[in-house]
Amino acid sequence: MIGIARTIAGATIAVLMSPILAQSAVAHCQIPCGIYDDHARVASMLEDVATIHKSVDLIAELAGKTDPQSQNQLVRWVMNKEQHAQNIIDSISDYFLTQRVKASQEDYAERLQKHHAVIVAAMRAKQNADPGIVDELKAAVEAVAPYYPE
Repeated sequence: MIGIARTIAGATIAVLMSPILAQSAVAHCQIPCGIYDDHARVASMLEDVATIHKSVDLIAELAGKTDPQSQNQLVRWVMNKEQHAQNIIDSISDYFLTQRVKASQEDYAERLQKHHAVIVAAMRAKQNADPGIVDELKAAVEAVAPYYPE
């Protein structure tokens, strides 16, 4: 915190300012830029699913090992799995639900339900190390893919 004292109309006022932390913006995009590549975003989510699947496989392989290197790698694969699941959640909520799924669409309720199913499946993938759940996530992403052809 940076403190500054100012005198305004005869009164001394202490002003505290905190440095603004730079944050990277990952959402594309919440301003109407007009630059969309929906199919590429779906492909990216499917790549995230493949990464989650590999993470789950390696978590299972490392689970019984107690040496420090294996434990370190286990933690890293869990973190990797969680990050890629979060990438999917962010893509659906920050991009598709804000920019591409619109209440004016004839099949709005169906689209909303399918996109929500991706978020729920990604959340479940974060909470579990079950390949079957990863398969459900892949199916959920594939269910929205036809809305965004190449």
